[in-house]
Amino acid sequence: MTQLPRPARQQQPASSELAAALNACRRAFLAIALFSGMSNVLMLTGALFMLEIYDRVLPSRSVPTLVALLFLAAGLYAAQGFIDAIRSRILLRVGQSLDESLSLRVYDTIVRLPLKIGNRGDGTQPVRDLDTVRGFLSSAGPLALFDLPWMPVYLAICFLFHTYIGLTALFGAIVLVTLTVVTEVKTRHPTRSATQFAMARNALLEASRRNAEAITAMGMTGRIARRWNDLNRNYIAASGHAGDVAGGLGAASKVLRLLLQSAILAVGAWLVIHQESTPGIIIAGSILGARALAPVDLAIANWRGFVAARQSWQRLERLLSHLPPHSEPMPLQAPTKTLVVHNVAVSPPGEQKVVCQDANFTLTAGKALGVIGPTASGKSSLARMLVGVWTPVRGSVRLDGATLDQWSPEALGRHIGYLPQDVELFPGNVAQNIARFEDPPNPAAVLAAAQAAGVHDMIVNLPDGYDTNVGESGSALSAGQAQRIALARALYRDPFLVVLDEPNSNLDAEGDEALTRAVLGLRARGAIVIVVAHRPSAIAGVDYILVMGKGRQQQFGAKEQVLNRVTAPSAPPRALKVVPGEGGAG
Repeated sequence: MTQLPRPARQQQPASSELAAALNACRRAFLAIALFSGMSNVLMLTGALFMLEIYDRVLPSRSVPTLVALLFLAAGLYAAQGFIDAIRSRILLRVGQSLDESLSLRVYDTIVRLPLKIGNRGDGTQPVRDLDTVRGFLSSAGPLALFDLPWMPVYLAICFLFHTYIGLTALFGAIVLVTLTVVTEVKTRHPTRSATQFAMARNALLEASRRNAEAITAMGMTGRIARRWNDLNRNYIAASGHAGDVAGGLGAASKVLRLLLQSAILAVGAWLVIHQESTPGIIIAGSILGARALAPVDLAIANWRGFVAARQSWQRLERLLSHLPPHSEPMPLQAPTKTLVVHNVAVSPPGEQKVVCQDANFTLTAGKALGVIGPTASGKSSLARMLVGVWTPVRGSVRLDGATLDQWSPEALGRHIGYLPQDVELFPGNVAQNIARFEDPPNPAAVLAAAQAAGVHDMIVNLPDGYDTNVGESGSALSAGQAQRIALARALYRDPFLVVLDEPNSNLDAEGDEALTRAVLGLRARGAIVIVVAHRPSAIAGVDYILVMGKGRQQQFGAKEQVLNRVTAPSAPPRALKVVPGEGGAG
């Protein structure tokens, strides 16, 4: 299970967001409370009907009275059914309203969470937490909470019938409330454990689905399956334990309620024998005693759902507190001049280890930088920092003098094109993916981006051209096709800063040529381009080179000069030396 740090005391956005979502439904809750009151008053129908039958109709043998009472009871029962249906519908709408209020925020946190803590845990758990809360609010569980305040009313009526009947019902209520407390204590830990095992199981299942080819090819299926089976067994055990506790106590409460009805009947019969009560009071008292305990019985029956919803609510509170809504800074002009990287250092989300540091350079409009170096030298980390995905722990990245956090993510995204190392397209057609799912997309801008990336001819040769569905994660396309479409996506609407991480890892010679033309085209229109590469063909269109090694900037300067030093036999390997050039070194 992903553990989030506790929010600082001064940060209270989660409580306000969740409270606001419920507060928006306060009129609905007031309506439910009003209808619950009406429903509970109408619940007296059965008891009073039986009282009148035994104490008025049977002694008088009056058929008209019997018929009148029957029609009256039928009308009251119909009214009660109508009111209960309204209560259920209102609760359903409350759950839908809560989901509508929070779903976008929850999605936003799911996207932002890996950038804060990395890809640990089950990333889709917040959605399931919101589903759990909505499901509980839409169920019969909350109705028990609205009916519980009426328990003293029913007990009071039992006392009005006779003190002994009231004491019998009160004793049963105390025992049932005790069972409720025991249910809460006994189910809390196993329910939490079941949730944790479910999250770990789902995370392993998703990883297995994504890496099915590697698992099968390397004969890992059986071993991974055994790990999943262990997690699944633990989940089933914890869930079963919680179910056993809740089910056992629920059965006990049901038996107790039936026993209580019989006990009230017995007490009433004893009172009738001693001429202290009437036969009608025996039946009416039994019905009212059972009705007084019905909300507690319903609460116990729905206790697992209540505990699960409460834990989901607490996780959502922590999550939303950890990731408050983005503030909207003052809009800035589109950058057109410089990129300045000053003494930056960056760590992966959720980790303390610095993986890239001491990077210093300046690029002006129309310049292109190639970033080279061995594996794990910090190249991709630098790329993620330059586009604002990772936040520097030291130093700054500035566009036209403004740090990246002075733009909102949406505003900054319009000025940045990014081709990540691991390319993934989203379900939809080619045009939608290139247009970054703008609604509606700009057809002229889509065509311009495709032509700038040199991918237009390839797209029109697809079965449906720009309307071709790419499938899940781009599965309908080859790796090279997906990478070239992702390059067009990076160039959509002419961003000022374009960062390409291993952009030719899946390209053939034709794709390499298209990439070089794209880089030169970007430079010609005044963009800044940064290309992270292992293959020399990827940096054919750049004019500066930055050499990374062991997480540090080793060299920076004009491409020919740096490459000559790097490849020179007598040059010391990866000497820390910054070469001034037209782009400028920070």
